[in-house]
Amino acid sequence: MRIRHYWLLSWISSAHSSLLQGVEVALLVQEEFLEKGIDHIKPLTLQEIADKVGVHEATVSRGTRGKYMQTPQGLFELKFFFSCGLRRDSGDAQSSKSVQSLIKKMIDEENKAKPLSDQKIADLLKEQGLNIARRTVTKYREALGILTTTLRKSYE
Repeated sequence: MRIRHYWLLSWISSAHSSLLQGVEVALLVQEEFLEKGIDHIKPLTLQEIADKVGVHEATVSRGTRGKYMQTPQGLFELKFFFSCGLRRDSGDAQSSKSVQSLIKKMIDEENKAKPLSDQKIADLLKEQGLNIARRTVTKYREALGILTTTLRKSYE
């Protein structure tokens, strides 16, 4: 029976250590987000963390599930820090979460009598060096719970 207890305690210790290492790596990558906010979140995948910590991607996924971290920007589930990126013309990657934030700001600041179409938003983002398809803008807008141009239009 003692051997089973030792094995369990060893496994818990190993999982805890891997989780802490993964969080440390994520915090280093997301340092600018922690200081400046959502517009500065970097793309980061579970696989990148797994490679740096030396565990399988599924281990990172299980280890971060249902766990939260209090940051200067608020309380976030650890999975929040993982997202794919979109390439800028400069070659840098920008997190999909920060692109969603840009889209939300554009819509918040739009002329409500003549709201921006998804294509116009894609065009404006391309002017900023971010190549994004109209359907990706649509996907992000819908994920943010923002209505279509027609439903956002104000006649006042």
